[in-house]
Amino acid sequence: MKLLLVTPPFTQLNTPYPATAYNKGFLNTLDISSIQIDLSLEVILEVFSSAGLQKMFETIEEEEKELSDNAYRIFSQRKRYIQTIDSVIAFLQNKNQTLALAICSGTYLPEAGRFQYHESLDWAFGTMGTHDKARHWATLYLEDIGDLITEVVDHHFGFSRYAERLARTATHFDELYEALQQPDSFISTTLISILETHIKRHQPDVICFTAPFPGNVFGAFRCGKHIKENYHDAIVVFGGGYANTELRRVYDERIFRFIDFITLDDGEAPLQHLLEFLEGKRSKQMLKRTFCLDNSTVKYINGSADLDIPQREVGTPDYGDLLLDKYLSVIEIVNPMHRLWSDGRWNKLTLAHGCYWGKCAFCDVTLDYIKRYEPVSPAIICDRIEEIIHQTGQNGFHFVDEAAPPALMRDLAIEIIRRGLVVVWWTNIRFEKSFTPDICRLLKASGCIAISGGLEVASDRLLDKMKKGVTVAQVSRVASAFTEAGIMVHAYLMYGFPTQTLQETIDSLEMVRQLFEAGAIQSGFWHQFAMTAHSPVGLDPMSFGVKSIGPDFGGFAENDLFHIDPEGADHEVLSEGLKLSIFNYMQGVGFDEPLHTWFEFDVPETTIDSDYISNCIYEISEANIRPSEVVVWIGGDAIELIIIPIKKNKGEKTKQAYAEIIISGRTENFSLYFNQQTAEWVIDLLMNTAPETGNKFTIEKMKMSFENAGLGEFNDFLVSEGFALLREKGLLIV
Repeated sequence: MKLLLVTPPFTQLNTPYPATAYNKGFLNTLDISSIQIDLSLEVILEVFSSAGLQKMFETIEEEEKELSDNAYRIFSQRKRYIQTIDSVIAFLQNKNQTLALAICSGTYLPEAGRFQYHESLDWAFGTMGTHDKARHWATLYLEDIGDLITEVVDHHFGFSRYAERLARTATHFDELYEALQQPDSFISTTLISILETHIKRHQPDVICFTAPFPGNVFGAFRCGKHIKENYHDAIVVFGGGYANTELRRVYDERIFRFIDFITLDDGEAPLQHLLEFLEGKRSKQMLKRTFCLDNSTVKYINGSADLDIPQREVGTPDYGDLLLDKYLSVIEIVNPMHRLWSDGRWNKLTLAHGCYWGKCAFCDVTLDYIKRYEPVSPAIICDRIEEIIHQTGQNGFHFVDEAAPPALMRDLAIEIIRRGLVVVWWTNIRFEKSFTPDICRLLKASGCIAISGGLEVASDRLLDKMKKGVTVAQVSRVASAFTEAGIMVHAYLMYGFPTQTLQETIDSLEMVRQLFEAGAIQSGFWHQFAMTAHSPVGLDPMSFGVKSIGPDFGGFAENDLFHIDPEGADHEVLSEGLKLSIFNYMQGVGFDEPLHTWFEFDVPETTIDSDYISNCIYEISEANIRPSEVVVWIGGDAIELIIIPIKKNKGEKTKQAYAEIIISGRTENFSLYFNQQTAEWVIDLLMNTAPETGNKFTIEKMKMSFENAGLGEFNDFLVSEGFALLREKGLLIV
């Protein structure tokens, strides 16, 4: 049986969405051959080419559509766009780097509406080299073409979404169904042409579409329509994040005119069961978490008692078949975290299935992808890292966990260093107090460059109501620890949570202002609270002080819910002001501006003291070293021990000689000084606590070793200048 795994348009330009790679990796463990394609990328490359633009401009000319001033400007420069597009795409694929000089000259690219404000961003270019500046201009150039496509060619178009509106809050299938009956646009014609090429080449029996977001759904169904009309024996399977959150009780039979099966949650076991059914090895009633049409009626079948595949057995994601050298590195210069998302090739991996916390009131904690927590061992993760680096030639990793567990992150960092892996990675976290400055230094040493975490609402009352399990003070200290270690911090920020008042929002904004001003966070994004059907708030809105008011379910998607909040403020009007404020704070400006400056209407004065965050960050906490904590040395190798004799006075007993330990650090050699006996013990300590040894050397073991060596009271050593110097130079307690 031949399988074709498909990512439909559109997701992201810079790196593959990993779902098909995960499925292909699992199928490899079953010795089932599969091909994966990223139609999201391939459609973009086809359209944004000299031949593609030539066809598009000819189509526009033939249809004689009325053009806005901006669209006409682009259309009038069509010859220049056709001449430059292939070289710009190659440049964004890191294949034509010298083009940066021409782009930065200001005379190479045609310019339209997106360039209108680029001069206002000159402040950002001060920290950007020629290459990054050129990528930014090339990004604006692509966005100009995208604006023309959206206005004139296909109003559903977006670089990371396609017809998103049709699938978002689509409780009924009617609008999506009607859209699927319409004649193909230039974009959908291109999509079907590329799909047809792959089907003829690979002749698959089963075609699986993964739709992580609403912006992938129309593309998947349009492909499904083509397959069902032209390849009657082919089986079409639909799954992914959208199905998992939105399609949990479908009953509209029209859905199954475009697809045959919908699978929910982790795809490994449902897909394996489905393949066994298609091969006659399993009855339909023994499928797992699968919707299908049975006697013209939609049925949900979950008769299998088989457990899901353990995470340690799902295999290594396989990025084979994908056009890894053709992804585009576009650039976002305003938001540092958004820049990270859009820039560079990131291999995506998961440290653990689900969320170890699983309590947040706004989150889909009742669904499998959150509630079933199952970590993977650091050894297996590093095995997969090594395999993927070998596959892709890329050492950048985005661990896509809901919230990476702190203890697992610590152990993974040690394993990465032990194996000598050279990787760059980032992930999502909760601002747990267990992220001490030492752990942050360890993560940095292993290659961590950034973390993102939910501060959400900078209000302890609301954080408690959300069941976040953190406080503003705790977030401040943890974020500062990451920053001090050289790791960028991005904060997810929320406004409009049930019962949130205007005063609380303004106070939350003041907290955020102070966090940026103190340098504790470098990036952030405000989003408005949305009530979902599978969250604690959505399941029991009255307990959170709000009332659900729809929408009525019509047999298709069910997730986003409308609500009214009798106690809360009208937060919709605050949106622009909140976004404007954080835009300025991310650039290091506007800290002295009164908060009301960001809004076009009166808002209350903040009640938060101006030094609240700085007091939280610098609050002195009592050091409490536990015997079970692990000691890790990351400061470098001891390369020389020099004995420094001490001249004794007449009649004195022999003085113990001092010694200099010379360490080869990352940037320079440095020295540590102890008495000779202690110095010899310290060298032994550094050797035993280096990650490369694989030892788990605890404080308790360190104490026993110190006292057995006859070096005195261990507690006295812990408060000594020598120990403080060791800690400064890289002796971590984690």
